[in-house]
Amino acid sequence: MDGIRYYDIRHVCGQSTHIEIDNRVIESAGTSFFDHAVIRALSAKGWGILTVDNYSGTTDKELETLLGKAGRVSAITAEEVSLADAKRGIRNVPSMHEDPRDVSIGEKAGIMISIEKAATIEGIVNTRANYTERFEEVTFKDSSGAYEHYAICRSGFGIMAVASRAGSLQMGYERRHSIRGLNIRHQQDLGRSAAERAVALLSALPARGGTMNAVLDPELAGVFAHEAVGHASEGDLIQEGNSVLAGKGGERIGSPIVTIVDDPSLPEFGFEPCDAEGSRVDRTEIIRRGVVAGFLHSRETLAAVGNGHAGNARAMPGEPPLVRMSNTFIEPGESNTDELIAECRNGILLMGSRGGQVDPGRGVFQFNAEYGYLIENGECTRMVRDVSLSGEILQTLHSIQLCSKEKRMHQGYCGKGGQSVPVSDGAPHILLSGAVVGGSVPD
Repeated sequence: MDGIRYYDIRHVCGQSTHIEIDNRVIESAGTSFFDHAVIRALSAKGWGILTVDNYSGTTDKELETLLGKAGRVSAITAEEVSLADAKRGIRNVPSMHEDPRDVSIGEKAGIMISIEKAATIEGIVNTRANYTERFEEVTFKDSSGAYEHYAICRSGFGIMAVASRAGSLQMGYERRHSIRGLNIRHQQDLGRSAAERAVALLSALPARGGTMNAVLDPELAGVFAHEAVGHASEGDLIQEGNSVLAGKGGERIGSPIVTIVDDPSLPEFGFEPCDAEGSRVDRTEIIRRGVVAGFLHSRETLAAVGNGHAGNARAMPGEPPLVRMSNTFIEPGESNTDELIAECRNGILLMGSRGGQVDPGRGVFQFNAEYGYLIENGECTRMVRDVSLSGEILQTLHSIQLCSKEKRMHQGYCGKGGQSVPVSDGAPHILLSGAVVGGSVPD
């Protein structure tokens, strides 16, 4: 086609199911269907992108018409774009132990109500549960002849419990997501766990802030890996100069015990058979033994920045691809958790995550822990609440003293550019020296 150097088509169709329950009352439940295609055409002037709903394939004539429209859109972008070569190939989607689509929405709602009911213990004043399920059938093809097709189903749930005493409110939360099939059967213990934590937090001490040694549990350490390091390694932010890692390829930026990886090929919640540009997905060591080893890339950012491989372009149905993380984690070390607690001596154990913020350009972060425990004379003692961790990314990477042997992954969703995609992040327990811990009681 005249003026079109390259084009690709990513077609995603499928169905989405949701259930929302508040205090054992079903607020909403239903299944919706979607069918979206994104057509990208690259001309000398840049990308032209079209979204087509209810796409059923095209004849050569229809494709020529669509590409002509995309080409006219590209004429106003005025961006010079180069594409790096990419490996092709698709990973097998892990098999499911039970296809969620084979279970009625009524049965799913009943199971979710039983999980929420398990959270109704003394001291709990409100409970809320949700279930989500999404089946996608994806077809990718491009002007080079690449063709990939796969289907994948993701499902998961969350349970929240709120405890109240003398005007004080505390919350406990549990969530699980999977690509392995229906994951809500026999999960009532998680409902009770969320409730018990909320009640325990009513008696927890307000945390005292200050600079101290800190042990991060796998959930909070995984959030650090994802938010502080993973985003800073995304090729588009590197290209824009909006990352503390820009220009640091091959430099030591952390402790030699630290290796941080992103791997979309792992059968975790962020798994992708291939990326949204049809590129083969592989492991990327972002930091290898404290040294910047690679960045996350689309074909476009790889051509502009280098240091890595394509395979980290991801997209929601009907949206163009962006450079995104998948399964991001800190590799385990050789210590056990008790050794980290003992080595910490006096400090704090930070548990769970309640969000936070990061500025990858300035290289600073602040994360809220769900709760914590004081560490006194090498032992965990009293539970504390209202506690956070903040600092500079590079300084924190240097302050990691020990990593435990046990790595755990946690599932969720990551937002960027108006798109939300499934991810996993995780870590072993890690020991930080001189961590900046925030609390509701000033130092």
